[in-house]
Amino acid sequence: MRTFANPFHVPTHRQPIRKLRIAVVGAGYWGTNLARNLHASPDWEVAAICDLEMNRASKLAATLGDIPVVESLDKLLDTVDADAVAIATPARTHYRSALVALRAGKHVLVEQPLADSRAHGLVMMAEAEANGLVLMADHTHCYTPAALKMQELVRGGSLGEILFVDSVRLNLGLVKPDVDVFWDLAPHDLAILDFVLPGGLNPAEVSAFGADPLGTGRDCVGHLNFRLPNNAAAHLHVNWLSPTKIRQTVIGGSRRTLVWDDLNPQQRLSVYDRGVSLNRQPNSPGERKTSAISYRLGDTWSPALPEREALSQVVEELAYCIRNRREARTGGASGLRVLSVLEAITRSLSRGGQASAVAGAEVADSELRLERAL
Repeated sequence: MRTFANPFHVPTHRQPIRKLRIAVVGAGYWGTNLARNLHASPDWEVAAICDLEMNRASKLAATLGDIPVVESLDKLLDTVDADAVAIATPARTHYRSALVALRAGKHVLVEQPLADSRAHGLVMMAEAEANGLVLMADHTHCYTPAALKMQELVRGGSLGEILFVDSVRLNLGLVKPDVDVFWDLAPHDLAILDFVLPGGLNPAEVSAFGADPLGTGRDCVGHLNFRLPNNAAAHLHVNWLSPTKIRQTVIGGSRRTLVWDDLNPQQRLSVYDRGVSLNRQPNSPGERKTSAISYRLGDTWSPALPEREALSQVVEELAYCIRNRREARTGGASGLRVLSVLEAITRSLSRGGQASAVAGAEVADSELRLERAL
């Protein structure tokens, strides 16, 4: 049985140990953020920067102490001594780059989404497993203090039975050349739900509706719906065209409701002891309709959260998992569950919003029932 890193793992002291060496592939916006956090980490030494645009790679390398730069992954693996590779390139390149690195014996951190298809994700996981390597999806939001507190509250039962999830991610964003708005923005919220919800992200099917009002050739506005256990519902709204930036998730429970507002650093999380109560004794739909509904009006509170950059926790988790031979909280399995939902979204869109089954959901559901039984 696999062992997992403790999501709340915080080292209390550090022994003098060799720094791990890592190469960053991709010197764009996210690669720059990764390189900066790796360079600042006591666990890592940045061994090289790899990018097709050598000028961009050289500029990034100069901020890290003039480390080597190379223009291809193959040359990187042939000439640079590294324990791991961090991939921050377009989604369509993740599979090929990760697989080459894994076959070269390198641990791999991949910017989300893990790959461009579930089939490719399965191959990557199998390669990592066969070689005893860590494959980690960079689901950055899962390493924020807010996400850790959300998981604690939801899985600890503070909200009660989950009744609904509403998640909104809007901004006036760049229309991507290789992916639609679902593949660009939804992985963030799907990864958060996979991390927070009991049993992870495991819908049997999804329904997705998209729109391309600008005629870009890909959906710029999207709505996703799927069922949660006990007939609860989840809705995700993603949008590249909104002049107002919103990053908000509402998780409603039978006891309390949790609101996460990522753009409000003074109050990222709010817990509301307010909601609708229904007598749960009736079993038939007819009996439920005649049951009395009451409204609960209680207090609102906001948990105190430390402010720290999530990427610093990502690179710490990667080092911890490599050294302790453990799977990351956002390992390949987590990345695969997100990929499976994204593929089902694409199928639903191609069928005009018709519900589409999520591959692998039945296996995950069986594993969850077994875990609960034990």
